[in-house]
Amino acid sequence: MKDQFQEMGSLTASSLQLCWGGVDNRGMSGRVSSANVVSQNGKWGCSSNSSKNGFASMYGQRKNVCCKFSSVDMDRADSILNSVVIPTPTPTDFADSDELQDLNKPTVASSTLTGKLDSGNRMSLSSLMTAVVDDLQILNNNLQAVVGAENPMLTSAAEQIFSAGGKRMRPALVFLVSRATAQMAGLKDVTPQHRRLAEIIEMIHTASLIHDDVLDESDVRRGKKTIHQLYGTRVAVLAGDFLFAQSSWYLANLENLEVIKLISQVIKDFANGEIKQASSLFDCDISLQDYLDKSFYKTASLIAASTRSAAIFSGVNSSVCDQMYNYGMNLGLAFQVVDDILDFTQSTAQLGKPAASDLVKGNLTAPVLFALEQEPKLREIIDSEFTEEGSLDIAIDLVHRGGGIERSQSLAKQKGDLAIKNLQCLPSGAMRSSLEGMIKYVLQRID
Repeated sequence: MKDQFQEMGSLTASSLQLCWGGVDNRGMSGRVSSANVVSQNGKWGCSSNSSKNGFASMYGQRKNVCCKFSSVDMDRADSILNSVVIPTPTPTDFADSDELQDLNKPTVASSTLTGKLDSGNRMSLSSLMTAVVDDLQILNNNLQAVVGAENPMLTSAAEQIFSAGGKRMRPALVFLVSRATAQMAGLKDVTPQHRRLAEIIEMIHTASLIHDDVLDESDVRRGKKTIHQLYGTRVAVLAGDFLFAQSSWYLANLENLEVIKLISQVIKDFANGEIKQASSLFDCDISLQDYLDKSFYKTASLIAASTRSAAIFSGVNSSVCDQMYNYGMNLGLAFQVVDDILDFTQSTAQLGKPAASDLVKGNLTAPVLFALEQEPKLREIIDSEFTEEGSLDIAIDLVHRGGGIERSQSLAKQKGDLAIKNLQCLPSGAMRSSLEGMIKYVLQRID
């Protein structure tokens, strides 16, 4: 574990160098409670009724940009979604102690979201993206160009990851928020700043996946060999660094200080998440809050930054920008919790990676942490690091018996409910409906 931690530190160093001095512009000091992040006097912080350590200081100005909605053919939407670009993963309002205690209680179907999930209507990703299918087509056409062809080996590696069949949820979220908020600002179409933002977000996400696979020693992602398996660790690390550097250059050229600080902080958050994970492997004493912190760093931070940045470029007021950030955070946290549940409920073939891969590596996620409260034997097995034959299968069974899956489902749906509330500031219409549908799409994976 010590060697793994040292290797991780060396791999993330180059990414940290891209963070404009490496300063945490939010003033992050650790955790965020269940309160929404709000804007006060031009800076960011937690609402006073629940702030613990919290966020502080996000700065910025806004530029006016865009909006337009055109209806398109569903077959065309499916065609574009299947035309392979970049993979998507795997994941604030972090739960405070009162909220965590509520997870011990039966789930009550009281929210709008829960009602929708119980209706039996399944969401397809292609239907949710129909509203921005033209934008995604332009994104597809531009991505190869922005990566460039200066180094054939790096370009080849990038093309491999671009062809791994990702769903492109993150750029879709950028375009949906861009169009919804631009409509509020009276703009007619998305501008080059919105489009470039979507490309930057996808490049950063892809770079993080390449590095994650190296750190986790993963051989497969979405059923295909990972970059380091095909080209070696050195090329994989350089390919990730290359994409971080390219995205940072394009980010600087957007010339919006608030967005630059917001997105560059995400790169630092990635490193913080990896450090937290690597330093707590097989540690049964980590709290659920620690898990949520790590999930924010690794997953929700990028989504939150992208949705807020989209609103900033539309020129809407700060309260709408805050709600878009909170929407991204809550959606990102729900996404990560769902992903961690599926690690225990789906097969290797369904996941496109080994089942229970996090547990076997000592990365304890929400289902495990909840089950540890009910199953003392689970701690003994984890402490042994699965050295005995059959111990992993026993541990998986204890996670199910200990209620880890059910309580994690409640946690994911809580985050989804919060995300739905964050969208109430947007006008009704196709964009808001698709943003709400994204939440349902994420949660229906565990229904």
